[in-house]
Amino acid sequence: MSSPAERYAAARERNTRDRGAVGRFTGRLDFPLDDFQLAAISAVDAGQGVLVAAPTGAGKTIVGEFAVALALETGRKAFYTTPIKALSNQKYHDLVAQHGSDKVGLLTGDASVNGEAPVVVMTTEVLRNMMYAGSHTLAGLGFVVMDEVHYLADRFRGAVWEEVIIHLPESVQVISLSATVSNAEEFGDWLRTVRGNMEVIVSEVRPVPLWQHMMVGKDLMDLFVHEGDGLVVDPSGPAQQTSINPELISRIMSTQRDARWRRDDAGGPRGRRGRPHGRDDRGRSGRGRAERSGGGYDRRRGDGRPGGDDTDHTRGHGGAGSLPGGTASRSEVIDRLDREGLLPAITFIFSRAGCEGAVTQLLSRGTRLVPPQEGERIRRLVEERVAEVDDRDLPVLGYHDFVEGLSRGFAAHHAGMLPLFREIVEELFTAGRIKAVFATETLALGINMPARTVVLEKLVKFNGEEHAPVTPAEYTQLTGRAGRRGIDIEGHAVVLHRRGLDPIDVAGLASTRTYPLRSSFRPTYNMAVNLVAQFGREVAHELLQSSFAQFQADRAVVGLASQVRRNEEAMAGYAESMHCELGDFREYARLRRELSDAEKTAARRRSASLRAEIAVSLEELSPGDVLSLPQGRRKGMAIVLTVPSKPGRSPEPSILDSDAQLRRLTVHDLQDPVIPVARVAIPRGFNPRNVRSRKDLAATLRAQVPFEPPPSQWPSTEAAGQRVRGHQGEPEQTRASGAGEGSGATRHTDPDELRSRLRAHPCHQCPDREDHARWAERWWKLRRDTDDLQRRVSGRTNTVAKTFDRICTLLSELGYLTEDGQQVTDAGASLRRIYTEKDLVAAQAITQGTWQRLDAAGLAAVVSTLIHEPRGSDESPSPRWPTTEVEEAFHEMVAIWSQLTDREADHRLPLTGELDPGIAWMIHRWASGRALDEVLRDSELSAGDFVRRSKQVVDLLGQIAQAADGPVSATARRATDAMLRGVVAADRMD
Repeated sequence: MSSPAERYAAARERNTRDRGAVGRFTGRLDFPLDDFQLAAISAVDAGQGVLVAAPTGAGKTIVGEFAVALALETGRKAFYTTPIKALSNQKYHDLVAQHGSDKVGLLTGDASVNGEAPVVVMTTEVLRNMMYAGSHTLAGLGFVVMDEVHYLADRFRGAVWEEVIIHLPESVQVISLSATVSNAEEFGDWLRTVRGNMEVIVSEVRPVPLWQHMMVGKDLMDLFVHEGDGLVVDPSGPAQQTSINPELISRIMSTQRDARWRRDDAGGPRGRRGRPHGRDDRGRSGRGRAERSGGGYDRRRGDGRPGGDDTDHTRGHGGAGSLPGGTASRSEVIDRLDREGLLPAITFIFSRAGCEGAVTQLLSRGTRLVPPQEGERIRRLVEERVAEVDDRDLPVLGYHDFVEGLSRGFAAHHAGMLPLFREIVEELFTAGRIKAVFATETLALGINMPARTVVLEKLVKFNGEEHAPVTPAEYTQLTGRAGRRGIDIEGHAVVLHRRGLDPIDVAGLASTRTYPLRSSFRPTYNMAVNLVAQFGREVAHELLQSSFAQFQADRAVVGLASQVRRNEEAMAGYAESMHCELGDFREYARLRRELSDAEKTAARRRSASLRAEIAVSLEELSPGDVLSLPQGRRKGMAIVLTVPSKPGRSPEPSILDSDAQLRRLTVHDLQDPVIPVARVAIPRGFNPRNVRSRKDLAATLRAQVPFEPPPSQWPSTEAAGQRVRGHQGEPEQTRASGAGEGSGATRHTDPDELRSRLRAHPCHQCPDREDHARWAERWWKLRRDTDDLQRRVSGRTNTVAKTFDRICTLLSELGYLTEDGQQVTDAGASLRRIYTEKDLVAAQAITQGTWQRLDAAGLAAVVSTLIHEPRGSDESPSPRWPTTEVEEAFHEMVAIWSQLTDREADHRLPLTGELDPGIAWMIHRWASGRALDEVLRDSELSAGDFVRRSKQVVDLLGQIAQAADGPVSATARRATDAMLRGVVAADRMD
């Protein structure tokens, strides 16, 4: 118990706080603040920066809102930064409602509203750019709120957060708001290092408890039970002993035993194999069975809490779902949640097509989640919001299904939608006017759209490179949307059970609480010229040493150095154990190791020779060649479409298989050189992006080459190998023998010579040789590990600054910095204004006059190649060119890129990504004034993706207009005006 003096001091502190800014702020609220919120705003009031780490929905933003109120009260400015434009828009509207439109502004990539207001909401990149430009808007800045600051771990954009934190003036208080991370103290230590007085406040308690469930068939069952009395508990709460619900495991085992391939939902997902099933022997649907949940829910309670006898979690069965394996369809899931009073719900589907398909399924089932009168009001609101969109564009945008779904209470939400449509969905769902949203994971990235329930269809998603399991951090972020503070007593997370999904894996995701924040910071060309221009080379060098990336690397070095010392002590013991009386066993062990390595090297050479032969056979293919691929996932007949040649890379022909699937054929897909077995003419004007064109050509392939030619008609593999070797101009025997590699290279790598030396060594006759050898093998393994650790220690020391120095050297060679690297040249001044990922390619194109000959539409088209990144099958093997000038400019840009990557490789820098002309044709059409349906014709790109890419093109064109001089600058401005029309300009608040 505290002493009287301590209680008196606490009382005085409360009185002071209540009479000050904190008291005035809290007095305007209609709800009490949590302890962590009070501690954070008190620290801000005392002049400190704060890092607030708390779960999603805990109310972190109240701390940022206090900083805004304090800025207005004290006559200072406040910038509220967010990672995405949609969140900036949302926060802007929130703050306008609190303080009025005259006091709040908005700055995003394509929206500027009252930018000189005392409070400005902006994306983090906008603040970074303002700082580098020395904007006068920064004058009087007192507070910067960095919402979702854990974005600094993002490998594409994370560096921006560190740039802002490092370069903001010391007088500015930084309020950092983060999701719960396990290394918040480490992050806080770094913030103290670079910002000074910083308070770290961590809360791990969800204000709305989260209940974890699995849906097995149509049964909604608890994932966890308490070990003592069978009560369901919240595993995200503090220090609770949990175990998996045994009834859940029993139900899953029963489902697996009785699994039948059935389907009684006419609105279920399409594309499944097999015929629809799902009727029992009496012709009745499986939905006629008992609907009671295995989780023991009672809708009469109205709050979604467990009802009835708490000790029984499996009374009755909802029956099997209509999908293969008994999984419930999307309409069945929504029906179940609706009956249990668990709507509104967000269902995360890691596929845009899946989200749209879910809406279609519910429409086909006639599902309605809101009253008809409310549906009509929603329809009128949507019609008002889309009034600026051309009526001719609405069908292309999928408007009619969109508005019909909203009027019935459900919608999709994904990055491929028109931004205006996404904003409407967010507005209606946040207001509680629609009850179900089917979303990709992008919805979880900061948008304030809480729900009572979150459903995860699968625990595997495509991460841009491969299908990978959902991580604990991603699971926490997704399910964190469940439970609306002040509305719901509890939130609910539901994972649909599918064949092969182990509840232990789900439990691991739900209970894991270690999510470390890792820096993704690395210097860029634009960053380098801006730092040198503002601070000079030496100061910039020191500033980069203070990055969070270097801070973490330096801390890791301490642990690595300790491991090196432990390894060296262990090696001394191993050396003593392998001591041999007959000779130096360490030397003998080295010979054994060299022999083993030589044998492996010889095997690798044989494998490399075969790969080279395969690569040459791919190079010699031509469009129209028909291949018979004998193994792997590419097995079957295929026709070659193109054979692109990329410098320094193996050829990867584009092929079309007999199922009309577009593929890339690589060396790794083959075990032998490939030989054409026939030829099929490719129609003139064939467009691989067009589904109909692909199907027609595949049908031609099946008709003209209905089966593989008999093996007797195939060129032999040996003949292919001889042909390839003749093409390479080097006899196989010469390559295999290693001739031409130099005597120094072969003297110690010839296996026969090493075997002779091994047998002649004195230790070869030792009776304890194998015992010594085991200790020697451990010594050599530890020696390699220790050498690797020492290289890592060396590599992590000053890593960021070393990269910066290499970048400056390259920039000096190209003329963006002076020869000594101490000052920025005129070309470097242009580079300072370009913030795209391929900034140096754009700057080189300006410097070399690559874009001088282009008109506005042509410039927009080539600029799109700097920002477009295809999504999976969107990749085009043969781009269409709108004009000869555009094609020539693109090839000049490719030459610039190729020369740049060669220099980057020489300087050991990350290579700039390739240019992609996949949307150049469409962007040219749009900038030329064509209608949206004409622009997207024969393309699989969604309208939403096109609008998003178009806005990125507009953003980059604006940078080019500032960076370039004369004609190119004027052309960039005209291109911007040409792009900003119709749906691209309809929602400038995105």
